Amino acid sequence: MIIESILGNKHEPATAEFDPAGLAGLHEERVVLPSAELVKRIQRVTTDHGRELGIRLTGDAVADLRDGDVLYRDATDVIVVAVEATDVLVIAPRTITEMGVVAHNLGNRHMQAQFFEPESEYGAAVMVLAYDHTVEDYLRHVGVPYSRQDRVMPVPFRHAGHTH
Repeated sequence: MIIESILGNKHEPATAEFDPAGLAGLHEERVVLPSAELVKRIQRVTTDHGRELGIRLTGDAVADLRDGDVLYRDATDVIVVAVEATDVLVIAPRTITEMGVVAHNLGNRHMQAQFFEPESEYGAAVMVLAYDHTVEDYLRHVGVPYSRQDRVMPVPFRHAGHTH
């Protein structure tokens, strides 16, 4: 079976095109992917029940795969993307100066980072990046608060294009 589009997302509110409530009672199979695989437009995957699928997402407006994306649905079954948790460092600077210094130093290392507002699930303004032992050593050395966590990231980490 080849999947060419995403039907909807089971974690989002109903729309005219897709209602997650319609998934209740269906047998759910999951395609478990690490975060790095979410950006691939063409890939071969296997569900947790052993069903092989080809994913071939096309078009300019195609977004990355996300946790909860519905790949397939029929009268009895649904196949959903489940994202593996990523080992991350959640950095919570106490001041704007501390944030600037940390962001500058990690930016010089070309670390992929995501930023979250205080209203997010983290409950504070934080910077999140994939775990790296040298970054952990740096944070410990400069005394910036951080924690190491396993998180399902809302979007995959990726490098931004830039020049010097």
